[in-house]
Order: sequence, then structure tokens, then C-alpha cells
Amino acid sequence: MALTKTLTWDRAKTITTAQFITLLGIATAVPLFHQQWLTGPIVNAMLLIAVVLLGSQNAIVLALLPSTIALGVGLLPAILAPMIPFIIISNVIFILGFHYLREKNFWLGVAVGSVLKFAFLWATSFVVINLLIKKELAASVSAMMSWPQLVTALLGGVIAYAFLKKIKKL
Repeated sequence: MALTKTLTWDRAKTITTAQFITLLGIATAVPLFHQQWLTGPIVNAMLLIAVVLLGSQNAIVLALLPSTIALGVGLLPAILAPMIPFIIISNVIFILGFHYLREKNFWLGVAVGSVLKFAFLWATSFVVINLLIKKELAASVSAMMSWPQLVTALLGGVIAYAFLKKIKKL
């Protein structure tokens, strides 16, 4: 008696994989444009979209690459390399803040996630930068890790909302 293997195609897993690859591609390609005001909102939008479409665990996996690529292509100055782990953690905080509150209210999730991300990144950048960078440079470099992070996270929420509304996932 011969054994026969049957291959099955799982449509849901294929769609999830395609969505993950697409979001990963966008989130990793956008830092190549070297514009924080373009990169930040798009990456943040991809993270929020990933939470809605793929779940928070997959969104966290997506959060690992964009800041590393931003450093590699020069969007983040090399002097900020020690900040990469903190940027990644801030993205995870953003994802989790949004994840836990979005069911109550999408905008509450975006706002709380954005504020938590901003607060964590600003606080850690202030400490790390003051320890590693000359005092003359610390203020200008820390500015990059302060209010622009809040604004780009909120803008990412607007982009994510528009996209998710368009594809009828909200």
C-alpha cells in the first residue's frame, strides 16, 4: 500500500503571510527616503495596521527592523546607535498601548500608545544622550527623540485609520 501525501492550501495563512510581508516591506523600505517626517508616520501606521490585521505579536516582530534600517541608511545619525534598543522598545510600548485600548476606542488607543511611546523615548534618550554625547550636541540630538516622536505617532494613527477604514477593518 502506497502512502499519499496531500498538500492543503490554507487561504487564511496565505493572506496573513502576504499582509505581513507587505507591511514589513513598507516599514523597512520607507527609511530609505531619509525623511523623518515621512518615515515616522508611515512606520507608525504600519505598526498600527499590523496590530489590527495581524495581531500584536506580529506587529512587535515588525517593530524590530525599521529603526535598525534607519540607522543603516543614515536617517538616524550614527551617534544615536545606542538608542536603537530604546526605539524598538518604544515601538513595542506604542503597539501594546494601542492593542489594549483600541477595542474601546481606536483614537484612545492611538493617543495613549503615542504618549507612552513619546514619554519612554524622551526619558531614555535624555539619559542615554547625556551620558554618551557632548553637552553641546545633546540638546539638538535629544530634540529628535522628543516631540517629533509624538507627532509622527499621532500622524501614523491618522494614516492607519484612513487605510483601515478604506479596507473596512474598522
